[in-house]
Amino acid sequence: MAGITDKPMRILAKQFGADWAVSEMITDNPALRHTRKTLSRSDHAGESGVIAVQIAGSDPQQMAQAARYNVANGAQVIDINMGCPAKKVCNVLAGSALLQNEKLVEQILNAVVAAVDVPVTLKTRLGWSDEHQNLPLIARIAEQAGIAALAVHGRTRTQMYRGEARYELIAQVKQEISMPVWVNGDIDSPHKAAAVLAQTGADGVMLGRAAQGNPWLFAQIKQFLENNTLPLPVPFQSACETVLAHLAAMHGFYGETAGVRIARKHIGWYVAHLPDGEVFRQSFNRLDAANAQQDALAAFLAKTGQCRAFWHDDAP
Repeated sequence: MAGITDKPMRILAKQFGADWAVSEMITDNPALRHTRKTLSRSDHAGESGVIAVQIAGSDPQQMAQAARYNVANGAQVIDINMGCPAKKVCNVLAGSALLQNEKLVEQILNAVVAAVDVPVTLKTRLGWSDEHQNLPLIARIAEQAGIAALAVHGRTRTQMYRGEARYELIAQVKQEISMPVWVNGDIDSPHKAAAVLAQTGADGVMLGRAAQGNPWLFAQIKQFLENNTLPLPVPFQSACETVLAHLAAMHGFYGETAGVRIARKHIGWYVAHLPDGEVFRQSFNRLDAANAQQDALAAFLAKTGQCRAFWHDDAP
């Protein structure tokens, strides 16, 4: 997720049990490779586990070149984005807008798979709209092109993130193709993950918005799926250490000016469920120095922890 799954967040997700953490979406435009934003999104130095880089674009040969470039720079998996619903992405016929042009989808997938010798995966949606849910055809095209795995968000593009994710079509596709399928959308608890896997027969779950401010969810889901037991609630003091370390990592990765700005949304997600969390978020967002953010957050968490044993009120 652009602006969210940066290196500090990926490291944190993997620390808490994520088997797979894909980079922020990187444009295929070679003219933008050396911008500050792209260089930041391409930074995997010191990152453990599989290095998966997601690329976006609409020109088959340019996408192939982008795949080669990123593999040369350390990518071990190339992930193609055909799921992003953002207007600025769809307006240039990339992301989920590609679902309207199945021939172009086929050309892009064939070009990228042929261009690199690492696995290529695909992230997509049910289709462009309720009237155009062509996931089964996209899945067949992907399998024939040699795509290694398919991740599907259970909404159409026109739904954006509204309403509830639907999984029936994903279950159908899982029966029709042999490559691994990962299901995504509204998976926000261990029980929901287990239920969606049972409904779809998918090979794995992919978390997005539910992990914002809750990186412990990866470990909770993993334990439940492997052992059918729920972990103990996250101790408050342990969670505080994680949140403060994440804040410091953002400051260190981006530098003070950008780090302070980017940290605001992440800290807002962390404290949203805490008493006076919204009041604190508003005051935190007015701070413009890294040390001021660290001090304010530490003080707020110390005060909140005086009457709170666990990060969440109830077990996951």
